[in-house]
Amino acid sequence: MRILMISPEGPPLSRATVLVDVIEALPRELRALGHEIGIVIPYYREIRENTTTEHTDTGITVDVRVGAKTYVAEYLTDRTAGGVQLFYVRCDEFFDRAGIYGEHGEAYDDNAARYIFFSKAALELARRLAPSPEILHVHDWGAALIPVLVREHRMPFKTVLTIHHLAEQGSFWGLDFSLTNLPERYFKPWGVEYFGRFNLLKGGILFADQVTTVSERYRREILTEEGGCGLDVVLREHAHRLVAILNGADYQRWNPGSDALIPAAYDADSLEGKMVCRDMLLRHMQLTPAPRGPVFGMVTRLVPEKGFDVLMPVLDRLLSDDARLIIIGEGDPTYETALVVAAKKYPTKFAYRQIYDEQLAHLIEAGADITLIPSQIEPSGLSAMYSLKYGALPVARATGGIQEIIEDYDPWSGSGYGFLYYDPSVEAFWDAIKRVRELFHQPAVWTPLVQRAMAQEFSWQAAAQRYEALYSSLRPESQSRAA
Repeated sequence: MRILMISPEGPPLSRATVLVDVIEALPRELRALGHEIGIVIPYYREIRENTTTEHTDTGITVDVRVGAKTYVAEYLTDRTAGGVQLFYVRCDEFFDRAGIYGEHGEAYDDNAARYIFFSKAALELARRLAPSPEILHVHDWGAALIPVLVREHRMPFKTVLTIHHLAEQGSFWGLDFSLTNLPERYFKPWGVEYFGRFNLLKGGILFADQVTTVSERYRREILTEEGGCGLDVVLREHAHRLVAILNGADYQRWNPGSDALIPAAYDADSLEGKMVCRDMLLRHMQLTPAPRGPVFGMVTRLVPEKGFDVLMPVLDRLLSDDARLIIIGEGDPTYETALVVAAKKYPTKFAYRQIYDEQLAHLIEAGADITLIPSQIEPSGLSAMYSLKYGALPVARATGGIQEIIEDYDPWSGSGYGFLYYDPSVEAFWDAIKRVRELFHQPAVWTPLVQRAMAQEFSWQAAAQRYEALYSSLRPESQSRAA
């Protein structure tokens, strides 16, 4: 099959987001299955400045209307590390900026125009590719207008929308609808209008041929009023087209046995290298190595949904004991400021870095004993998959994909390889931390726990095969057989 992935994020962006990891790994696995895969993402400033390869200008330019204005889309091309064809949509007026969606915790005012332009430009590219793609697989709100445009213009593509993060919907004031140049009839309850606002993700849900999300637990959650982020009614109406495919872990990038970004390789049968990584991490972050209490790590975004509302109240309790904590991530300026203050208060126990650094992220996974994942929402749980492989036992709230990835440790049977808590409260989180700290000082229990965690496998191959079957079901011959 010929599949074109269209996403607002993807390689070679160096950011700790699920979407970048998915767009790196899934197309590579589909290519290995014999399919023709291409990826389309915006040409952000970070890509232009931070990549070493030369991007080839295709020579194609297209005028793209966004409301009353016309912008020029240029197309560059490259290949990912896995050999997948990569297309960049260039329009410096929209994408030559310091951030992706915004800066300093504030979204860009023209995000509606930016991603309407991107969606239209990506479709213009799809129309010009030869041979033409059969499937357009779009990801999250930044590309969710594409199924609407395909339906309106009767383009010969089947569309799949994957919801990675329902809370981010591309919801804008109603006047921004005019930027789509769609007929007014689409700004109705059966279209992209939602309570008077213009909602890109809603449009994708209504008009895509198939909608997927990234774990079965998350699929169930978003169908409820509590987890549906306001779109639960829409999702329930279209639940027959909503399927769950659990993400995989990219073990080509995240594997302590072959990771070139950490100082020593190790595996479940030989954990000496993990101690080397632990010592290096503490030295690198200028944290005291003794006494030898547990090292906690977090590589995350600093937003309430990632659990900072329960982390901040326990920070003093955690750091007053024999523990070390390293956090890397950016987001809400309030949390960033609070973490900077805490790092000054506990200079030998706590280190915070705002800017994502790929090598440091790998070193944290390899050097940490315990990963904290107190998320309110965790659709797929990729961070938990990586932590398990590196033997950094996760303390996590049982939500979304976490429940499909982590088995809670049971002291009676000796089974399990992580520490779950269910109530989204500060005390429930603290109780889970106390449980893991007590076991850390019992090597006879701790080492088998680490080894069981590292033995877990969440391969992208299984996910790619499920997507392959989904794509196949949308092809005309499959649908005619079903009829």
